[in-house]
Amino acid sequence: MPTTLTTDRPRATTLFRPAATELGHQERQVLSAIGCGLRDDEIAAELAVPEDTVAEHLARILVKLGLRDRAAAIVHAFDCGLVVPGRGPRTRSAGPAALTVTVRAPESAPKVRISLLGPVRAWRDGRLLDLGHLRQQAVLAALALGAGRSLSQQQLLDDVWGMEPPVTNVVPVYVYRLRKALHDEGGPHPVIERGLRGYQLVPGAVDVDVAHMRELVTGIGKAGRAGEPLEAVRLCAQALKLFHGEPLAGLPGPLAELERLRLTERRIAIVRRKVEWQLRLGQDAEAIDELFALTAAHPLNEPLAAMLMRALYRDGRQAEALTVFERARRRLADDLGVPPSRMLRRAHQMILRGDDESGLGLMPPAGAGTGL
Repeated sequence: MPTTLTTDRPRATTLFRPAATELGHQERQVLSAIGCGLRDDEIAAELAVPEDTVAEHLARILVKLGLRDRAAAIVHAFDCGLVVPGRGPRTRSAGPAALTVTVRAPESAPKVRISLLGPVRAWRDGRLLDLGHLRQQAVLAALALGAGRSLSQQQLLDDVWGMEPPVTNVVPVYVYRLRKALHDEGGPHPVIERGLRGYQLVPGAVDVDVAHMRELVTGIGKAGRAGEPLEAVRLCAQALKLFHGEPLAGLPGPLAELERLRLTERRIAIVRRKVEWQLRLGQDAEAIDELFALTAAHPLNEPLAAMLMRALYRDGRQAEALTVFERARRRLADDLGVPPSRMLRRAHQMILRGDDESGLGLMPPAGAGTGL
């Protein structure tokens, strides 16, 4: 149910940290709108000012409050009381020009959380649940990956057992056990429901980390297209925090195999995009640390090796960049019996020639999408 929130309510001055009192009237309006997640163009429309004016206000806010970026401003807006979760922004009396922000009031939050970006786990109200053996967990994972779609018994058999189905139809048994494991004893409704076409998770009853990751990836794309690298890096970091090891770790079945590969590739793509924006922002050390960790986990991934070589070269570490190439070349020869790809050889040659970083093709164009 949409809730209209306005900034013209009086509030106790103790809600502000001392630094927030240094802001002017319109600066407080801008900061509260930023805390609510509005873009510069949306804030400009609400305040009836040019978008450049909003950007100037934000620049002054960051300087006055000693904040690093827009993400820090959002956190500060909550910390100092300008924005209250579920109740919107609060400022001193703002008069007729008060900023009105429309946000969606939180509905009853899902009580069950399911994590697939690592070993399959589930919690109810913060309590870890017993999901049974791996094959039963694989049935839950198939339902969670279904994103609200109804899956027939045959589909679940194909997804979880593939060409080696069980002797008896155990799907209803596993669903029954999962319902008991996920069900709130004090609640009237199960988390898994049976429809005309099969089983599905009840819409809105479960929070699945894969769905959250998809939302963040969409946000990364929007931030990239809007030319907001700091926001893109922040969203990438949030998405990567959702991973807790190999996705669907240890689960059997063709669906788990396929999704494990797909989700691992998605994680690599998010890291690569984060690193590209970090390098664009001059955060070379953070980017290189991330690439070293990822190439160690995926030593045969040539695009990652090439990106690490270019990042090291950009940071003035030519010898280390060449070492990365030699290590990748030996690993490809020993494990796969193949030479380095043209991309890896090209990066190697350009570093040997001492080409400048623009020739290495490392940085994405301004406003580039995520490519995820």
